[in-house]
Amino acid sequence: MFISPAYAQDAAGGAGAVVMQLLPLLLIFVVFYFLLIRPQQKKMKEHRSMLQALKRGDKVVTAGGIVGEVKKVTEGSDVLEVEIAPNVRVEVVRGTISSVVRPEAANDAAKA
Repeated sequence: MFISPAYAQDAAGGAGAVVMQLLPLLLIFVVFYFLLIRPQQKKMKEHRSMLQALKRGDKVVTAGGIVGEVKKVTEGSDVLEVEIAPNVRVEVVRGTISSVVRPEAANDAAKA
């Protein structure tokens, strides 16, 4: 008399009702994994491999927006020497390199 019919029906449902309540949460997690988490992990992996492949003569952009050319790479060290202007060299931590700039002349010659 004090228990509504809806509660009585839910109690009779048992484990099936619990699964149906958790199904939307699991579906949301799967969507987040494939749309957000997995692409971000792939991007981080590509960035790590790009940092490991840095060599002398590469033109790079730092996280601070400074563009320069790699002059010295020490194996086993996280510090690179980057020339940002003629005769101006700075030491940069490898992790702060955001991208490697590809030469524009090669792209223009391919289009022509």
